[in-house]
Order: sequence, then C-alpha cells, then structure tokens
Amino acid sequence: MNILIKNVFAVDPQSELERLVDIGIDGGIITAVENPGSISDKDAERVIDAKGKLTALPGLFDMHVHFRDPGQTYKEDIITGAAAAKAGGFTGVACMPNTKPVIDNAELVKYVLNKAQKTGIDVLPIGCVTKGMQSKELCDYNELKAAGVCALSDDGRPVENAELMRQALEKTLDNGLTVLSHCEDLKIINGGIINKGEVSKKLGVKGMDRASEDYITAREIALAMSCGAHIHICHVSTRGSVNIIRAAKKDGVNVTCETGPHYFTFTDEKLLSRDADYRMSPPLRTEDDRQAVEEAVLDGTIDCIITDHAPHSAEEKANFETAPNGVVGLETSLAATLTKLYHTGKCGLGRIAELMSIRPRQILGLPTTKIAVGERADLALIDVDYEWVVIPEQLHSKSKNSVFKGERLKGKNLYTICKGKVVFEYQSNAKGE
Repeated sequence: MNILIKNVFAVDPQSELERLVDIGIDGGIITAVENPGSISDKDAERVIDAKGKLTALPGLFDMHVHFRDPGQTYKEDIITGAAAAKAGGFTGVACMPNTKPVIDNAELVKYVLNKAQKTGIDVLPIGCVTKGMQSKELCDYNELKAAGVCALSDDGRPVENAELMRQALEKTLDNGLTVLSHCEDLKIINGGIINKGEVSKKLGVKGMDRASEDYITAREIALAMSCGAHIHICHVSTRGSVNIIRAAKKDGVNVTCETGPHYFTFTDEKLLSRDADYRMSPPLRTEDDRQAVEEAVLDGTIDCIITDHAPHSAEEKANFETAPNGVVGLETSLAATLTKLYHTGKCGLGRIAELMSIRPRQILGLPTTKIAVGERADLALIDVDYEWVVIPEQLHSKSKNSVFKGERLKGKNLYTICKGKVVFEYQSNAKGE
C-alpha cells in the first residue's frame, strides 16, 4: 500500500459517506475505506494520521480558470496555475481559451495538454466557440474534440452574433460538448468598469448596467430552448440572472450555472477603496444581489462554485480606472466557501463537495471522483477549523490580485492527493495565522 490515511472524516454524497474512516491507497486507486484501526500501519509506505481533525473531500474541480498560457505567461502559466490549484485542493481544472493566441485549433489544444502532463493534476483545455473569438465563424468542433477539449467558450466576451450562438448550441447535440457562456452584452457595458449604482456614482466612474448580464442570460436560455441543447451560464452575479435561471430550470430547460465565492461574500462597497484588485467581470454587485446569489447556491439553482482565476500583474492592476478586470482565487475558494457558508451553518460539507467537486465534472461530462474502493485516489484533506489570513505574497500564483487579501478565513486545504500521489502538502510559516 502506498498511502494510508488514518482517522479522517470522509465526506462524499456519491458514496453516502460521512464518517470517520481509514483510507488505503495503492497504485493510484483507493483500495480500502474501513473503520478506524482496521488497516495496519505496517502495510503502508506512508501514513498520514488525520487524528480526527482532517476532513477528506473528493478532489475539487474548477471548471473556469485562466492560466494565460500561451502568450501571457508573465501573469501565469500552466505550471504555476496548477501549483495554485493544488494548494487549493483541486485535482483538476478547465482552462478558458482566451489566451494569445486563443485556443481555436488542435495544435494549441495539444500544447496545453502536453504542458499539463508535468503538473500532477488534470489541466483540461476549453476550446473557442468562434474562430479567434471574433463571433464571425464557428470553430471546427470535431477537430477540437478529437484534440482533447472538454467544453467550448468564448469566455471574456459573449458570442455577439445570436444566430451563430444558436448554431453552436445546435452542433453540441451531435458533438456532446457543453457551451459555457460569458453573459455580458458589451454594448450595454459600453466602457463601464464596476457595477452601475450608488458606488459608481460616488466614485465618478462609468458603471456596468446589470442588464448586460441579465439580457445575455435570457438570450442564451432562449437559444438553448430553441434547439433543446444544454447551456451553461458562467459567473452569475445578479438577482435578475438568478431569477431567470431558476424559472428556466422549473420549465425544464437544460441550463446549468456557476458563481464565484466573491459574489456571495462581497459587494461593490469594496470598490470605494479605488483598488483594482476588487474589479472583475462581471463586477461585485449590491447586497441584494449578493443575497440572491447566496440563496441560489443554497437552494440548488446555482450548480457549482468556480474561481474564474484571472491573474494580472501588479503593474497592470496599479491604476484603478484602466486596470484589466479579474482576480485570482484558486487558493482561497474553498476557504472562503467554508467561511461564508459552512461555518455560518447555512451549508453542509456534502453540499460543498457537490458544488466544488462533483457537479463541475458532471456538467462537463467527466468522470467524478469518489471516496470508494476501486476509484481513482483524488482527495483534498482539509482542516475546516484552520484560521488564516490571506497574504497575497504567499500565494503560489505568479499574480497576487486576490479579492480576499487581508481577509481572515476559516478552513484550509492541507494535502492534495491526485492519482494516488501527494501533489501538495501544506507547510505553515505561521505568519498571519
């Protein structure tokens, strides 16, 4: 046996598991899930004794990250992005294609997959919906799927041509790929940089009207309905979008959606500091929107939690009004979710496993990771009570633009095991903790 994890509280809704166990791992596979003390230490090459203080979740999966590779590797690359993912408890991620050049052909898909082999986790490329992300011509989806993409998206911008988007959705009925839609109408945004409202007025900057998100969300659902296709709505941030998606689900539309922890944690009041690290797209909204997003996570309207990990250099983020949108989040996502939802008694660990591990893989048609005998050994071992302060300089990402900087969070991933290997082990420096 390669690894024995002793006295760990395992939580996996798929296996109806929520109890203290010993987990045996050999050859990359879970070989035993037994009552504590049932497996001898002598049978294991390595023993991790959780001492009843650690929780095992199925390895997390983030279906929405930006690793900036190829083309902008001064911000992040596949290796450093994967390092941040492993630190956060993720054994898999899906990378958006808005790199330079964009991932719209088989050669670039293979580039990502080849580089990903060095990371120790699953780094899966998403292919473009349209060539060059120009909303003029559809990509060759058969070529992209054969090369290894796990989904399609023009994330960073919507597909502006509605008929082209409808055709893309129609094609997914044959190719089986899910289209992930960035729901922001660029003409409505029209140069806005934060949520349009009282805060934008106070700061004297142009706002991004919520209609930009709500309109495209409604459009995508109407297009999906027209051809009976599946549509996935990215980074939901408004009450309007939540209500539209909830109603569509009740009507039987095949729609799924996601949000990031920042949308159910913060509001646009954070922007009063004129700090561009709190700028992302879509933007932080109002308290009413925050509450709506949180409610939607808890009632199942929102299917999964993602990070939209979007690294930018300190120089790029220095000017509040001209900085690019985006925040890093892989190393804070689980902790923020535990802090805001679990430790407030609003959400159990089983639901968090669904949101951050199970549903993202299901939406993309990928095999889920389970804590069960015979399954691939992908685990996040977390201390749900570990309190720490987010210090950007200590993050594994090349970029430090964290929306949670300076926040005290409760809960931390201590070990990440992927394919039966310990790919991350937390070493505390005790600073700020």
